[in-house]
Amino acid sequence: MSAAIVVRTPNWLGDTVMALPALSALRAAEPGARITLVGRWAPLLTGQGGADVAVLMPSSVESALAAWRWRAARRVGYATDGRAALLTDALPLPEPRGHQVDEYAALLAPLGVGGAADAPAWTLRRDDAMDAEIARLLAEAGVAADARLVGLHLGAAFGSSKLWPAEAFGRLAQRLAGAGLTPLLLGTRDDADTAAAAVRAAGGPIASLVGRDRPALLPRLLVRLRCLVSGDTGVAHLAAAVDVATVTLFGPTDRRLTAPRGHKSRTLDRAAPCAPCFLPRCPIDHVCLTRIEPDEVLHQVREAVA
Repeated sequence: MSAAIVVRTPNWLGDTVMALPALSALRAAEPGARITLVGRWAPLLTGQGGADVAVLMPSSVESALAAWRWRAARRVGYATDGRAALLTDALPLPEPRGHQVDEYAALLAPLGVGGAADAPAWTLRRDDAMDAEIARLLAEAGVAADARLVGLHLGAAFGSSKLWPAEAFGRLAQRLAGAGLTPLLLGTRDDADTAAAAVRAAGGPIASLVGRDRPALLPRLLVRLRCLVSGDTGVAHLAAAVDVATVTLFGPTDRRLTAPRGHKSRTLDRAAPCAPCFLPRCPIDHVCLTRIEPDEVLHQVREAVA
């Protein structure tokens, strides 16, 4: 294999985490190669050149065009969106579709890198300053140092169809507290209204870091949890990758394709005639998620932390 390899990584956090086994396998197979990871701003590298091989994880025309502009001698990707002419190694999508972890790993087959994909694992390096910042944030949120934390991640970048109702999160928080666990609301500033609605439904305060953490802190914050409850989001994949128990609630997407992969990962979904629809917004009554009851989630959490 050539010494200069560019990997166009996925655009979303969860997909990026699911790409970790493929990236690890590539590094193991080519320990002396210069491997460059390029994120969603790949077009900025137009004209920079120098890549011998480009592995394209996103199935977009944009990523294939970027690799062509890099003048990569080999351009490996799935033949989707009419981009096969831009690829030197155009792979057919698996049929039936497989888990995203396995599909990313399969992209390396033309390069002679094969084998079963491991579960994603995220390496945390020592960072006393970040740990101190997290301890300060938790203390400011009223979290005791010995609390058995269960994170409740409220948001999803995909769209509202992945969101469990705020009222359900509030009821779950009540039940977690009654079980001797400390619920902790997580999310971005965009989730502030959802957090407020969850607090109202709980009938009392819930410790919250909504809008207060930042991406660089997230892996180190997640390892403080005993369990994370969320929709099908990148945060769930990251939690599983740092070896935290997860309970992931599936509605419009398919757990067979994108469930967090880890020995502490659990999923919940409900049979609905329209699911999985893969729509960012539900056009009807959102029964795929509203049918999941807080008591069912509590049961999964209690088993996960036992």
